[in-house]
Parts: sequence; structure tokens; C-alpha cells
Amino acid sequence: MLKKREAIAEIMSFEPRPIEELQEKIGYVFKDPDLLRTALTHSSTAGQENYERLEFLGDRVLGLVIAALLYRKFPEEQEGDMAKRLASLVQGKTLAELSERLSLGDYIFFSSAEAAAGGAKNEHILADVFESLIGALYIDGGYEYCSRLINTHWQDILHTMRRPPQHPKTTVQEWAQGKGLPLPDYEIVLQSGPDHAPVFEVCLKVKGHPPVTVKGRSRAMAEKKAAAEFVKGIPEDER
Repeated sequence: MLKKREAIAEIMSFEPRPIEELQEKIGYVFKDPDLLRTALTHSSTAGQENYERLEFLGDRVLGLVIAALLYRKFPEEQEGDMAKRLASLVQGKTLAELSERLSLGDYIFFSSAEAAAGGAKNEHILADVFESLIGALYIDGGYEYCSRLINTHWQDILHTMRRPPQHPKTTVQEWAQGKGLPLPDYEIVLQSGPDHAPVFEVCLKVKGHPPVTVKGRSRAMAEKKAAAEFVKGIPEDER
């Protein structure tokens, strides 16, 4: 155990906050603290173990717990509506926001370069590490403790989710049709960046309304962001 901890320490060139603080925040003390350290270790450290395998497990555990919560909370809903809620509750943006509430980025082991590049604020990393934390908790404490953690951190979102969320492009299209307007038009106005990491700039046009232009890492992502931005201007009772 000591050798493993020393090996982990040798590859760390960036020192995060003590894991004891995080354990206090989540209300659980790991029987195997090295498992928690692995869940908080980014691949930039070049160590043999990082959070990726635990993230894979945590993603499945999270989906199961949330699905069970939805099944109990919305007994009258059909599968399709519960699926929409599930997709929203386990999406990266939601996970990243919950990670920020825990200041989870402060506990992640990065290389100095990744830390300097802002890894602790990276939305994708924060989402992945929350899932890896769930995976580690499942192995160390079992389903019950995972369920407690997820219930605690997702309950506010569940409470305020009055109806199944819908893709913003669908919302914009249905709203436009309800107003007797032509279908929304999404146009790529610029594509930049290298082939392995392109950036798409998309302009959304709805007749009689100012165009909305946003950027995204894929065309689909940019279109979704443009639609979401447009939806902000639609009165709540019309969505």
C-alpha cells in the first residue's frame, strides 16, 4: 500500500487539496483511499492508473440510480418522457455544474502543464471526475452510498424539473410552427481550427427575429447552443 502511494506521489507535479476534505464533503471515508486517489488522477500525470476506468463504471451506476429515482418520482410518465429527463440529468453540463459546487477540480491530480492549462475548470474533466468518484464509491462502499450521494446532489434539480426537458432545436421548431413561421434555418457561417479539433460557427435565423450566432466543437453542438440561446428569449409560458 505504501509503495503504491509513493509511486503515485512520484508522478504528481501538481499538488491538489487533501482528499480528506473531499471525503468530509461527500460524507464518506474510503476504506481504500488509494482508490479515491485513482478516481481523482488525470491521465496527464502519465501514471499507470487514472480515472478513466472508474469513470466508465460510474457512468453506468449514475444512470441506474437516476433511472430508479425517476421511476419512483414520476409514476405516471411514459418511458419516452423519463428518457428525456434522464438524458438531461446525466449530461456533462449537469455533472460539471455539480462538480463545481463540490470544488471537485481542486482535488484532481494533474501534471503541472495540465493544471496551468486550466484543467481544474475544464467542463469535460469535471464531468468525467464526478463519474469516476461515483465509480470509486460504488467499489468501496456499494450501491447504497452511491445512491445517497446522487440523491443529495441531484435532488434540487429533480425538484425543479417540472416537465421533461426537450432538445432546444425541437423547442424552437415547435414554437415557430405555433406562430405560423417558416422552419428555423441553421447556417454554417465559418469553420475554423485543425481537422482534429474543428470549430463551427452557426447562425440561426427565425423569420422576424434577430439572428443568433454561436460557436461549437461540432455542427450539432453549435446548432444546439444557438437554439438554446434563442429559447432564452421565448416567454416561459410559450415554450
